[in-house]
Formats: sequence, structure tokens, C-alpha cells
Amino acid sequence: MTNLGQFHVDEVSPSYWRVTFANGPVNLLDPDTIDQLGALVDRIEGDQGLTVVVFRSDNPEYFMAHWDALADKSRVAAMKPGPTGLHPYLDNFVRLSKVPVATISALRGRARGAGSEFVLATDIRFASDKAILGQPEVGLSSVPGGGPMARLARLVGRGRALEILLGGDDIPAALAAEYGYVNRVLPDNELDGFVDGFARRIASFDKVAVSGIKQLVDVASLPEDAEFAPGLAAFFATSGRPENAMFTHALFEHAFQQPDGIELDLGTAIGRLRQKDKA
Repeated sequence: MTNLGQFHVDEVSPSYWRVTFANGPVNLLDPDTIDQLGALVDRIEGDQGLTVVVFRSDNPEYFMAHWDALADKSRVAAMKPGPTGLHPYLDNFVRLSKVPVATISALRGRARGAGSEFVLATDIRFASDKAILGQPEVGLSSVPGGGPMARLARLVGRGRALEILLGGDDIPAALAAEYGYVNRVLPDNELDGFVDGFARRIASFDKVAVSGIKQLVDVASLPEDAEFAPGLAAFFATSGRPENAMFTHALFEHAFQQPDGIELDLGTAIGRLRQKDKA
């Protein structure tokens, strides 16, 4: 087991890695996540024998809750561009999408905001029937920054992408699969075994064939790199406004970013609080 901070790498075999994310009680993403994910992507890109990587969480309730609202924004804003020329937050996701190995999210628990953006950057998404996804940023008066506008529009279509992004609500696993947000849903107690079996199958195949197929699918389906930067610029512009700060403060009064508080039903809670404000 290799520890890259929040990412714990289990080299199951030379061709198969299992990466477990762990960062606090609800698995928030933060500036350290950006740095450490960049280092992990470097390793994945550079390993000539690797064919498949499975990403999972150490917390059955929270795959990756969302971005840490208390994180140092100045540190993030000051980060230098990555190899793609994009901000490292975007650079990580773009590079992860294009690594010459198959990447699989074994999604159990909640993946909202930045967590959703992470799983959208992986190739294949298998979800527990207890999983929840969503992009709640609109409810916090922000534009999502990690590229879900570009990715969701291609995966689920324009109308459903706007439903997810403008509604800002929780999307349960079954609906996510119906829309194409995830590949398929499995009973929670079958998820790990199914994903492991699928990963081992890919790991048994020739890497040249696996990476060649993926590269051609990427050409046919991935957004151009230039499509991502405007979203992050919009996030920085909108997330620093008083409208965002006031509502985020209200969320913290309801145990935001705590495992047993508003996080459990965040989409519904945001809608309820917003509509109460408008009443």
C-alpha cells in the first residue's frame, strides 16, 4: 500500500491498482487534494504496466462530499498551470480522463460538486444503489468549476444536464443510471465484487489494445480542453460574492460539512432553505 496523503494506492497487481480516497469525516476535496491528485496522475501516466485503476472511498456514506467551503481560496487561485496549461484543478481531471489506462469509480455514498466532477473525469462509473450524485453549486449562488457543463451535456444530453445543473438537487443512483450519469447500479453488497471482477478482466488484457481503444473513444467523446477554463473562471467569479458567502454561512448553522448534519440530504435542504428565504 502506497500512501499519497489522501489517496491510498493498493497495487493489486502490476496491471491493476485500487485507490482509496480518505479525507476527514465527509471526504471533502481541498487544495491538498489538488496537489496529491496531480502526483497520483503523474504516477498513473508513467507506469508502463498499468492497465486499470479503480477509485473508491474509505467512507460508505461519502465518496467525495464536495469541495471544502473553508479551504484557502487564495492558495487555489495562486496555483500555477499544469501540463495541459489549465489550472491544476482542471488539469488533474483532464489528464485523468486521458490516461492510457481504464479508470473506474466504485461509487458508494455521496458525490456532489467537486466529488461529482471527479467521478465524471473517470471512464466508467459503477454505483451502489445507495449512491447519490449532484451538482448543488447553483443553490450556493455559484457556477460549477470542474467542467460538469461540458461533461454532463455529452453524457446525458442538454436537457438533462440542465436539469441536474440548474436544479442543483440530489440525483439518486437509479435516476443517475437512467440518465447516463453512471453506467449502472448494483445492490450495495454486490458493488465491490462486481467492480473487482470487471477490473481484473480488463487487467488481463493487452495494454496496447486497452489504451488504443480508450484513446479513440476519447477523440470521439471528450470535450476539448479549452471548454473547461471558462467554467472555473465563472466559479471563481461567482463563489466570492456576498450572495454565496451569506448562504454558505447559513448552511454551516445546519452542520454543513459534518457527517450527520445537512450533508445527508443536501439537495433537499438547500431547496428548502432557499424557498424559505424567498417566502
